[in-house]
Formats: sequence, structure tokens, C-alpha cells
Amino acid sequence: MTGNDDTPLWMPSAEAVAASNMMAFMGLVNERHGLSLGGYDALHAWSVANPALFWDAVWDFAGVIGDKGDAVLADADRMPGAKFFPEGRLNFAENLLREEGGEIALLFNNEGEMREPVTRAGLRRDVARFAAVLKSWGVTEGDRVAAFMPNCPETIVAMLAAASIGAVFSSCSPDFGVKGVLDRFGQIEPKVLVACDGYRYAGKVLPAHEKLGEIVAGLPSLKHVAIVPFIGEGKKDLAKAEDWLALLEGAREEELSFARLPFAHPLYIMYSSGTTGIPKCIVHSAGGTLLQHLKEHRLHCDIRPGETLFYFTTCGWMMWNWLVSGLAAGATLALYDGSPFAPSEHVLFDYIDAAKIDVFGTSAKFIDAVKKSELKPRETHDLSSMRMILSTGSPLVPESFDFVYEDVKKDVALCSISGGTDIVSCFVLGSPVLPVWRGEIQAKGLGMAVEVWNEDGRPLPQGQGEASKGELVCTRPFPSMPVGFWNDPDGAKYRSAYFERFPGVWCHGDYAEVTQHGGIVIHGRSDATLNPGGVRIGTAEIYAQVEQLPEVQEALAIGQDWQGDVRVVLFVVMKEGAALDEAMEKRIRERIRSGASPRHVPAKIVAVADIPRTKSGKITELAVRDIVHGREVKNREALANPEALALFRDLPALSS
Repeated sequence: MTGNDDTPLWMPSAEAVAASNMMAFMGLVNERHGLSLGGYDALHAWSVANPALFWDAVWDFAGVIGDKGDAVLADADRMPGAKFFPEGRLNFAENLLREEGGEIALLFNNEGEMREPVTRAGLRRDVARFAAVLKSWGVTEGDRVAAFMPNCPETIVAMLAAASIGAVFSSCSPDFGVKGVLDRFGQIEPKVLVACDGYRYAGKVLPAHEKLGEIVAGLPSLKHVAIVPFIGEGKKDLAKAEDWLALLEGAREEELSFARLPFAHPLYIMYSSGTTGIPKCIVHSAGGTLLQHLKEHRLHCDIRPGETLFYFTTCGWMMWNWLVSGLAAGATLALYDGSPFAPSEHVLFDYIDAAKIDVFGTSAKFIDAVKKSELKPRETHDLSSMRMILSTGSPLVPESFDFVYEDVKKDVALCSISGGTDIVSCFVLGSPVLPVWRGEIQAKGLGMAVEVWNEDGRPLPQGQGEASKGELVCTRPFPSMPVGFWNDPDGAKYRSAYFERFPGVWCHGDYAEVTQHGGIVIHGRSDATLNPGGVRIGTAEIYAQVEQLPEVQEALAIGQDWQGDVRVVLFVVMKEGAALDEAMEKRIRERIRSGASPRHVPAKIVAVADIPRTKSGKITELAVRDIVHGREVKNREALANPEALALFRDLPALSS
């Protein structure tokens, strides 16, 4: 089944539309304000024109636990600077733990091995116990609790316990190298570290004690370390370490309490890609994260209490934070850690059937990999529970849309979504009341004033191909904008990151267009951030590893568009007398894998004689990327050695 400009790939039934949360919400808005909004486009237009009324309605429709206060939005004309629910008080964990019964809260699958489910009562009990531990350790509002953990129930327990107190949570996945962890956690000075003793990937057991020893030594702010025995080895002789299970068993038995804090109180610290140096620490608020995620889960994903939500993610990607919020919508979370192809390529499809997953989230790269493996899940699996597939990380190419409807499931809403760590949510995503068009994201998010602008800051027309492609921007404030950056007291770094190009307007750095259907196509990043398989990677993190090798004089990395995804290409200038042979390539890859992460490892490594740089001496990834893709370099006069660009044109090594 292949769609075209006139035929959608999928349409929701009239009955499903009428019964959707989206239509129920529209009914609430119409009744409350005497309106007669009749469809998604009208509702979206109203939501961005009336942000205070819209977000007030979202709070009520979602049943947020807390006190709204009298004002919904102050300083609405300031971006940044607008304040949502400035008098409001709530607790993030209280909203995720609102149910206390025997319903299943968490399922966990580690490469095909299923753990006992965690009930909502059991989750609440463990959160209460670890919150008591944190309090006994002197953790208070604003302290940082960091996690070096897989995507497992204990990580969620740690986050919710921290949030219940008002502590700030931050996480990395255990495949990060020591420097990658210290570049992140070292900036935020956590008081507590929750860490695994190791993890499993592709059938291998990978102990973490050696890395943990260096991490703990590199974080002088740490007072306590809780070790989760994920691979059964425990704390061993790690400094400051205590056993997770013993801590919970010995915790004071007390009723779980929740600190009601301001709407803008910090909840998470997340990290930019580290393109130009160590990663920026992005601070997200409890209220903004909760309200935005409730909107996306309840309205855009149409999640109902008791449904099962899955997203393939690690704790180093924002989709983990997004997934966890599904508890607030009453969903059961299906957690998974490990390779999506171990012990077999069927493992995630087996999980869909075993857990009766309703909403299945993954990356565009996974869908493409399944397609290339020539699997036909519709022939090998039931998949009857799955009503929605979410895809993000990189653009979902039209051929992948075709594959899903031909070889995965015909009757499913395929929703490509896009946003980022910067907003811990989506700018554009699915809608249960709209058709799915081939290669397109369905809709702009409710309350998100998304437009596509040209370089002069003017909105582009929709549905005109190349003439419609430009910068994705958001012209009005929204609750999940960051509180700011850590250690950025005057907000200069924050403003520079998003508001420098178009003052007063969020410029996201995506190259996008709005189609004739009102859908959105993301054509990739418009800056130098690498994005292989949907995981944002900073070039500086790669250089920090490669350039420690004595044979490498200098390096430059770009993302090359390749077969519907992006692959990392690393160019190296070798020192005199050194050569880039097979053994050297292996050393480079091993160094990057161990020092940064497996995701940083380049697909191609190419030796060049010189690297173009600006007159101030900075290497210029953007110019090289343009040359590799056959595009004109517009700003050659800014280069000190523009002749070096010719070294990157039509390279045979990059044609396969």
C-alpha cells in the first residue's frame, strides 16, 4: 500500500474520532467559551491565539493535582520570560503516582527476559522508601540526584523519589564513557548518584565498576552512591557506595509525602549535544514538563488509563523522560533495555504481543533496520493490540511509511514526531483525528505556534516544495520552554541558543516545510549537530577522544545524509609519518566507543590533507558538510584556507 498526494495511507474511523480525547477536549473548550470549533486546524489556531485559555483547559481536562493559582500566564509577550501559572504549586511525582492500587505500573524486558511486573502500589511503596533514604542523606529541594542507569524500574523509582522531595534529577545511560558522564554530571554537582553495577547489550554482560570508580572519583560533590545490582555483582569496594536493595529494605516506613512547589521549580537537568564544547545543561520545570506531556499523551496519543505505552529509549535520551510521564495519564509503561535485535530481530515485536502494547514508540532508524532485514512482522506476529506507532530521532522517510503499512500493520496510526531535548517534548507530532500522509508528520502541536521561516524571518508558504523549506520556529511561549541553563545566571547562553537568530522567537535549528496537507516534513538539522539514528551527537565529544591519539593531528566530523538517515563521517589529518590504515581505523573507533559512547563511532573515517577553518582558527563543519552534499558554500570569504574545501568534493569513499 503506497500513498500519494491524493490518498492518505491511513484514516481514523468516524467512531474513533468521535470517541477520542481530542474531541472530548474540543467539546470542553467549545462549552466553556461558547465556541463551535469543528476540527483540528480550528482547535490549533484557537490554542495558539489564546494560550492562557488553552493551557488552563489542559490543566482541568488532564486533572492536574495541585493549585493553579489565579493567573495562568504572565508576561505573555516575553520570549523568553513568559511565566505559566506563576502562582501555581504542584508536585510532579504526586501526579505520576496518583493511583495506588494493584494495576500494573511498570513492565520490564531486558533482551527478552521479563521481570515481575511492578504494580502501582508497589511503585509507590518503593518510591516512599527511597525518598526516606534521600531525606536521611540530607537531600532537600534543589539538590541534584544523578543516575547512571539502564531503562529499568529502579531508575523511575529514583527519579520519582527525588521529585517528591523537590530534588532535581539528571540521567545518563551506562554506555557513556567516563568523560561523557563527567562532562555532564560534573557541571551540576550531584549530591547522590544512583548507578548500576553493569548492563547487558547484544547478549553481552558489561560490568561498570571500573568506569564507576573513575566517575565517583571525578565527582567530589557526591555524598552517597546507591548501587543497583543489575548484573548481580553489587557494590563491591566502590567508594561511598551502598546497596540499593539493602537501602530499600532498611528504609523508614513512612507515608509518601509530596512537596508542593512552584510550577517552574526545576525537575530535570538534560544536556545539549556538546557540539562546540562540553554539553549545555538544560533545566526543565516540573509544571511545564507535566502539562506538556499530559497534553501530548492524553490528546495527541489518545492514551487512556490502563493502556500500555512503550518507547525504545535509553536514560540518556529525552524520550525516557517523555515515556515516564505516561504514568500521569494512567498508562502502564513497558520498559526495555538492551539491543532491539537481541536475542533475535523479533524481540520488540514479541514484546508487543506479550505485553499487549497499545502505543509503540521507536526510532526511524529501527523501522528502517527492520525493513532492510526483510522481516514482515504482520506475518509472524499478532500485533492486534498496537493502535499507534510513534517514530522520532530522525525524519521517517516515505519508504518507511510504505513498509509499516505493507509489512507491519495496515490499521495503525503511524505518527512521526519531532521536538527535542531543548523542550523535552514535541513541536510537531500526531493527531488521532487526522489522516496519515506518506512521509509527513501529521500536525503542529496544540499550543505550539510553529511556523517555517525564511532567512529573513518571514513565514514561508505551505505546500510549495523547495519554496516552502526553511527554519522551524515557534513564535509564542509554551510551558515546556527551559527554565534556563545551569550556571547561566544572566540567561545569556540560553538566549543565544534559541533566540539570537530571530529575537523574541524560538529558532529550533530544524530545516523543515509545511506541506499542502498542513503536515510537516523535517529535512534534518540546520546546524552542525550530528544525528545518526536519531541520537544527537556533538562533534566536540568525538574530537576530545580522537585528538588524544598521537598519530592524529586534527579531526572534523559531519553528518552525511545516507539512505534515509544520517551517518557520522570523520575526517582526520594524520601526523607526518602516520597513516590511516585498517589498524589505525580500529584504534580510532575503539577510542571513541570507550571514551564517548558506541553511538559516537563514525560510519566512515577518511584521511585528508587539510581542514578548512575560519580566520579566527575555528574548523568549519558546516562548510564541509555542504561540499560533501554538493551544496554551494556561501561564506567562503570567512575562511582562512578556502582551497581546502576542494579536498572534500566527490570523495569516492563517501559514495558507498
